[in-house]
Amino acid sequence: MPQERVRSRTPQRSRPVPRPRSTGPLPRARAAVARLDRPLTAYYLLLGGVLLILALGLTMVFSASQIESLQQGLGMYYYFKRQLIAVAIGLVLMFVAVRVPPARLRKLIYPFLLLSLFLLALVLVPGIGVTAGGNTNWIQLVGPFQLQPSEFAKLALVLWGADLLARKQRMRMLKSWKHLVVPLAPMTGLVLLLVMGGGDMGTSMVIVAIAFALLWVVGAPGKLFTVSLGVVGFAAVLGVWLVPNRLGRLGCVGVTQTGPDQPCWQAVHGIYALASGGLFGKGLGASIEKWGVLPAAHTDFIFAVTGEELGLIGTLCVLMLYAAVLYGGLRVAQRAHEPFVRYAASAIVTWIAAQCIVNIGAVVGLLPIAGVPLPLFSYGGSALLPTMFAVGLLISFARNEPAAKHALNKRGPGPVTKTVNVLRPSRKAAAKQRVGRSSRPAVRGGASRPR
Repeated sequence: MPQERVRSRTPQRSRPVPRPRSTGPLPRARAAVARLDRPLTAYYLLLGGVLLILALGLTMVFSASQIESLQQGLGMYYYFKRQLIAVAIGLVLMFVAVRVPPARLRKLIYPFLLLSLFLLALVLVPGIGVTAGGNTNWIQLVGPFQLQPSEFAKLALVLWGADLLARKQRMRMLKSWKHLVVPLAPMTGLVLLLVMGGGDMGTSMVIVAIAFALLWVVGAPGKLFTVSLGVVGFAAVLGVWLVPNRLGRLGCVGVTQTGPDQPCWQAVHGIYALASGGLFGKGLGASIEKWGVLPAAHTDFIFAVTGEELGLIGTLCVLMLYAAVLYGGLRVAQRAHEPFVRYAASAIVTWIAAQCIVNIGAVVGLLPIAGVPLPLFSYGGSALLPTMFAVGLLISFARNEPAAKHALNKRGPGPVTKTVNVLRPSRKAAAKQRVGRSSRPAVRGGASRPR
C-alpha cells in the first residue's frame, strides 16, 4: 500500500472574525461626537451656517417687506435690493476679516474705537441725529442711507476689550481686580452713556453682555460680578422707571389680547403670527400679519413672519443654524492658545447670542420689545456689516488653528488655484526656458540653422 502522506500539524492562523457593527443610539452618538472633533469642524460650521442664514434672511426680508414697500410707493424690491447690497458689501468685509492677520488688525483697534466714539457723540448733536421710534440712533448719509454708530461700537468694544485684556495678561496684571476693571469699566460706561443718550436700551443690554463675557473669560472673581450686576440692575430699573414708553413695553410681556390703540399691539400680533403658522406654515409670501398689521415686520419682527410662513419647522431650522454658528465660535474660543483670539471669539459669540435672545424673546412674548434686530437675518445694513466682519474674524481664527491649517494644506489648492497653475508655467519651467533661449547661437547673415 502506498505510504500515506503525513499532514503537517502546524497550527494555522485563524482570521479574525469581524465584529458586527452596533447600530444602537450610543454608538451613533459617539460617532457624531467624533465627527464634531475634527479639525475643520468649526471652520465649516461657521462658514456654512453664516451663508445659510444670510440666504434665508434675504428671502424673508423680500417676503416680509414687499407689502410695506408697495404701500410707500417704493416698488416691490426696494428693501430687498438695499439688503442685497448690504450683504454684498458684508461679504467683502468678511473676506477681508478672514485674510487680515490678527497682529495687523490690533494696530487699527484704537483708531476704530475713537471713530466709533466720535460717531456716537455726533448722533446727539441736534440737526445731525435722526430720530425714529422714539430713539435717536442714526446719522443721515447720502440719499436714503443712514448709519447707526451703536452697531459699530459693539465691534469696537469687542476688539478693544480683547486687546486690552490680552496685553494685561501678557504683563501678568490681571491678578488684581483694579486692572480688571480699569479701564474696561470706564470705557464701557462711556459707550453706554452715549448709546443711552439716544434712548437705545436694547443695544445697551448687548453691550453689557459683551463686557460681562470679557470679564468671565478672563477669570474675574465672583464678587466683581455681584457688584457689577447690582450696579447694572439699578441703572436698568432707573432707566425703565423714568421713561414711560419702556415701562409700557415691560407691561406687554405675556399679554395675548389688546386693541389697536394699546402699546402691546406689536407684541400681541407677533404671537398671532407665530401661532397661525402651525407646523409647516402658510407658505412663502402668504403671511397675513405683514399686510400693515404687524409693525416692523422685516426688521425687529422678521422672526414672527418666518414662523407664520415657514411654520415651526422653519423657525427651528433658523435656531439650529444659529446654534451651529455659536457652537463653532465657542469651539474656536476653547481651542485658542492666543489670549486675544480667545477673548475676541468669546465676546463675538456672546454678542450674537445676546441679540438672538433679546430679539426672539420679544417676539415670543417672554421679554419686552427692545428694538434689537436678529443678527444676519433682519433688514438693516448698519447691523449687518459689523456682524459679518465679526463672523469673518471667527472664521479666520478657526482656519488658523494649527490642526485646521494642517488639514487645509494637506488638501492642496482649490480648483481655481489648480486651473491658474496649469495655465501659468512654474518658476522652474520659466527659468529653463530663459536659459535655453540664452544658450542658442546667434544667427548671422540670414544663414539657416544647422539641423
